[in-house]
Amino acid sequence: MSTHFRPPNLALTTFGLSLATFMQVLDTTIANVSLPTIAGNLGVSNDQSTWVITSFAVSMAISLPLTGFLTRRFGEVKLFVWCTLLFSLTSFLCGVSQSMGMLLLFRALQGAVAGPMYPITQSLLISTYPTEKRGMALALLSMVTVVAPIAGPILGGWITDNYSWPWIFFINVPIGIFASVVVAAQLRAKQEKLERPRVDYVGLITLIVGVGALQIVLDKGNDEDWFNSNFIIITSIVAAVSLAVFLIWELTDKDPIVDLRLFRHRNFSAGTLALVLAYSAFFSIALLVPLWLQQNLGYTSTWAGFATAPLGVIPVLLTFFVGKYATRMDLRILAALSFVVMGGTCFMRSDFYLQIDFYHVAMVQLWQGLGVALFFMPVLTILLSDLQQNEIAAGSGLATFLRTLGGSFAASITTLMWTRRAVAHHEQLTEHITPYSPAAQAALQQFSHGNPQRGATVLNGMITQQAFQISFNEILHALGWIFLGLIVVIWLAKPPFTPKAGPAASGGGH
Repeated sequence: MSTHFRPPNLALTTFGLSLATFMQVLDTTIANVSLPTIAGNLGVSNDQSTWVITSFAVSMAISLPLTGFLTRRFGEVKLFVWCTLLFSLTSFLCGVSQSMGMLLLFRALQGAVAGPMYPITQSLLISTYPTEKRGMALALLSMVTVVAPIAGPILGGWITDNYSWPWIFFINVPIGIFASVVVAAQLRAKQEKLERPRVDYVGLITLIVGVGALQIVLDKGNDEDWFNSNFIIITSIVAAVSLAVFLIWELTDKDPIVDLRLFRHRNFSAGTLALVLAYSAFFSIALLVPLWLQQNLGYTSTWAGFATAPLGVIPVLLTFFVGKYATRMDLRILAALSFVVMGGTCFMRSDFYLQIDFYHVAMVQLWQGLGVALFFMPVLTILLSDLQQNEIAAGSGLATFLRTLGGSFAASITTLMWTRRAVAHHEQLTEHITPYSPAAQAALQQFSHGNPQRGATVLNGMITQQAFQISFNEILHALGWIFLGLIVVIWLAKPPFTPKAGPAASGGGH
């Protein structure tokens, strides 16, 4: 049997697969801006409402690495169609939820069925496109990956303001049904060799407990004051022990549920490391910039969305060219270029100040888009290049899982560092305000208008803003150096980066 299956209509197949992936990636961010509304409607605190995002992220993180096992058991096409249909069903149930408990349960189920969708899309696109057009398929998928999270908050805000929050979930129902019908019809004739791998229960349970506990630590750490809280200490120990057992078990088990032996491939290891670190740094920026715009510059969430949205412009314009021509040159050069551009935009932001205008913020976002356009497709091609055809779904699932986990780590660490550094700078800045400093006294006089208490409050507010600004600049400066360091990592991969053409239905990568 040849590796290559041509669906009756390749364009329609690609559209169906991309649409489902767009919907699934969109759902990781669409609820972010609607949380205050959801909290108000369901009568819970804002803190509790963040579990709407956490529950989705935890279940998705758990089901991602299981993709390889599930595709061997059920086949890629069937698994994709069922996941997409179940995603539509759980989205509908999220929309009709009457309480926070119900919403969290359905959101967790939605995350669990969402996990395999992205890796399988990647694997199906690779197996339906001819080898020389594979770069095109990956470039298209990476555009979806970039545009969907940007569209999420803007679309979510608009739907919540103009209709009601359940519609951010209902919108998935027709899209999911349409995508699954298209893919099922187009790929019906695709032959797949199924296995009946035994279920590795130890691997599965330690994975669920370890990843679940780790994600809770990352999400709750800031609120609970990290290791000053017994809850965080206990959950961290549970996560560490479970993940250690998981790693040892998976490396020694004959038929592991997550195939860690994929890391024996040099390009997979180097490419995955570059993907995880670069995506984590990119995710930190994507999280910090809107927060900074709202907290420090007083933007509304909608305007913060508009200021960050130019990031998506260049990736959309360049996708076709990157997909068509990238494979003709050394992909490490493209990835290195991407890291130089991303690092450069970080250094530009490290010079931002409180009076900066909308135009400058948006322009730096636009330039960063060039880095993003050159990032995903080369790195994905490199990391999948030395995998066998039958390892691609598992490899893509594992890489996406580590990338998602990296994003979660980055989100927690960035918000923690931003606050911690701001507190330190606030202390340094207030050291200069003494009764003996003429400048400090003049400033207090200027703001007080006869009310010393008011003067002190205004001045403290200004110092706080400055402290957060200095902290923001420091973090972006550090991220700039991280991007430049990744050039070394990507150079550990070795050409050729053309995919291996092995028989599609070969037995397994052991």
